[in-house]
This record gives sequence, C-alpha cells and structure tokens, in this order.
Amino acid sequence: MPKSRIRKKSESTPPTATKQATSIKLTNRSWVAPVMLALFLIGLAWIVLFYVTESKLPIESLRNWNIVVGFGFIAAGFGVSTQWK
Repeated sequence: MPKSRIRKKSESTPPTATKQATSIKLTNRSWVAPVMLALFLIGLAWIVLFYVTESKLPIESLRNWNIVVGFGFIAAGFGVSTQWK
C-alpha cells in the first residue's frame, strides 16, 4: 500500500495592523424594562381615570383627547420596548 504524501503546513502570518478586530461594547440597558412598564401603566391609569371620573380628570379641558394621551403613553412604552435586548 502506498504511503500518502506528508503535507507541509504553511506558516501563518500574523494579522496586519489594518485588520484589527473591533470589539462591540454592549451598553447596560437595565433601564428599559422599568421605563417600558411605567409608560404602559401610566397610559392605562390615564384612560381608566378618564372613564371612572366621567371625563372630569386627568385634564378636563382635553375632553376626549385624554384617551389619545393615554394611548400615547402606551405607544411610547412600545417604542421603548424596541431597545430591550
């Protein structure tokens, strides 16, 4: 049976200075979950308070726009949730 050829290993060259690996610094995002939940709860409380007080609170002059404000807080909560990893 014939012997297989022995392959020589080529010497590896060290990477050049222009090909440095960039390290990605991950930021601490522990603030995202509490802010997201707070915005959800503020929006929910705003809408519930509007209905329970028969449009006297939170801001009487806004009348039915109070619902939009409440949903605005909830939408902001969803916006913050996109930062969660």
